[in-house]
Amino acid sequence: MLRAMIEVLELDKEYEGTPAVQGLSFSVQPGEVLGLVGPNGAGKTTTMRCITGILQPTRGTVRVAGCDIVRQPVDAKQHLAFIPDDPQLFDYLTIREHMQFFGRVFNVGDVAEHSATLLEQLELTGKEDMLPGQLSRGMKQKVAIACGLVHRPKAVLFDEPLTGLDPVAIRRIKQIIRQLAADGSAVIISSHLLGLVEEIATSLLLLQNGKKVLHGSIADVRASAPDLKDGTLESIFMRATGYEEAP
Repeated sequence: MLRAMIEVLELDKEYEGTPAVQGLSFSVQPGEVLGLVGPNGAGKTTTMRCITGILQPTRGTVRVAGCDIVRQPVDAKQHLAFIPDDPQLFDYLTIREHMQFFGRVFNVGDVAEHSATLLEQLELTGKEDMLPGQLSRGMKQKVAIACGLVHRPKAVLFDEPLTGLDPVAIRRIKQIIRQLAADGSAVIISSHLLGLVEEIATSLLLLQNGKKVLHGSIADVRASAPDLKDGTLESIFMRATGYEEAP
C-alpha cells in the first residue's frame, strides 16, 4: 500500500479561542486529486495553511512526505507547493527571474530547461522578460503556478486555481493538474466551483463549521445520497450542508 503523501491527524486550529478546524483527519495518496469544498468559513483555507506551515496547528499533526510540517518544516516544504488564489509576485523581478529565484531556493539543477517547459505549458513563452505590473490577473496566476511547480513537488495545493483565467488557460491548468496526479503527486484543490471538482477530483472532502461532513471517493460520495436523481456534487453539497432537505 502506498504511503500517504499528505497526512492530517486530529487537526485543531483556534483563533483566540474560537475553533476554525476541529478534529480533522484525512490523507491524500500519491496520484490522488482531493477536492476540498465547503461553505464560506468552513475551514478550507485554514486547513490548507496548516498543511503548508503558514499556520501552526493548535493541536494535531500534519505530515508531508512523512515529514512533520512543524518539527521538520524545511524537509516537508522541499516536497510541497502552495498556489494561493491571490498570487504574490515580486514587483521588480521578471518572469524569468522569478523562475530562477525559486530554482535557487529549491536547488533545482535544470532550472532553465524545466522553466522553459513549464512556461510553454502555461503559454508564457516569449513573455519571460515581462514584469508583474505588465501582466493581467490571469497571467500572474499562471506565473505563480509555474513558480510553484519548478521544484517538481510531490504535494501540491491549489486554492481557487482558476481565478481570473480565460477558457484556454482553464483547460491548460486542468491538464496540468491531471498530469501532476498521473506523475504521482498528491493534489488538493480548494474551490467553490463544484463542476471543476467533479471533473478532475478523484475524492472529496466536504467541511462545514470546521468539521468533516463527507469524505471519500467521488463514487462513494455519490452513493451516500442515492435518492438524488441527478447525483451531482452540487446537489450532494446542498443536501449535506443543510441547504436542501432530504425528502
